[in-house]
Amino acid sequence: MNITIQKFIAKYRAAFGEGAPLPVAFGYSDKAATEVRKIPRCMVGAIRKVCNGEPLTLSAGNVLCGGGGLYTAFAPMPDRVPVFVSETEHYKQTKEQVKEYIDRLGIRLSEKPYLNFVRMDCIANMDEVEGIIFFATPDVLSGLCSWAFYDNNDDDAVCTRFASGCCSIVTLAANENAEHGRRCFIGMLDPSARPLVPKDELTFTIPACRFKEMAETMEHSALFQKAYTIVRKRINGEMPKMQ
Repeated sequence: MNITIQKFIAKYRAAFGEGAPLPVAFGYSDKAATEVRKIPRCMVGAIRKVCNGEPLTLSAGNVLCGGGGLYTAFAPMPDRVPVFVSETEHYKQTKEQVKEYIDRLGIRLSEKPYLNFVRMDCIANMDEVEGIIFFATPDVLSGLCSWAFYDNNDDDAVCTRFASGCCSIVTLAANENAEHGRRCFIGMLDPSARPLVPKDELTFTIPACRFKEMAETMEHSALFQKAYTIVRKRINGEMPKMQ
């Protein structure tokens, strides 16, 4: 990655304006980015607050949700998860489908004790970053997808997959990064986690390996062409609202 973090942020602000929150970098580490504090049972709300500037550190000790422990790779799947997902939440028809889905994820327990989430302007480099999370309105998501499609002609350049909120933010991108893949992921479609983020936001997560490519193409993509310039104005309240 030839572009520096600060140069990326400057390009990001030029593309999206001040109306879009800065993205959040996450990665596993032997060192906590901040005090390991107690968090609500679902971690998604705490992750969203990182956009305000304060880092978050997760560990086996403060991830209290059984699914969250699994999807952050701090703990194996609790026996109750397949039944809960199928018979309580009704997100899958059978518990066997849940088991098959989790097996396909191939989650390996983390060898490092901490999972840090830090706003992009507060990191020095990409050394321990697994992925970059954008909390995006439809207008911002339009730009992020256009950017991802620019140099990737694969049908799955941008994916939406069945996943809990934390799985869609962390697991899918971490797995893709480990495989040096090029897919980006739209997430936060999980009804259980949606109340913890603004009603008009989804997430767009770029694996670190793919981000290093995309950072080099950003200024050449549609983000800096006429069509998206108009969208940028709406993101930043510079256009009259549609009737």
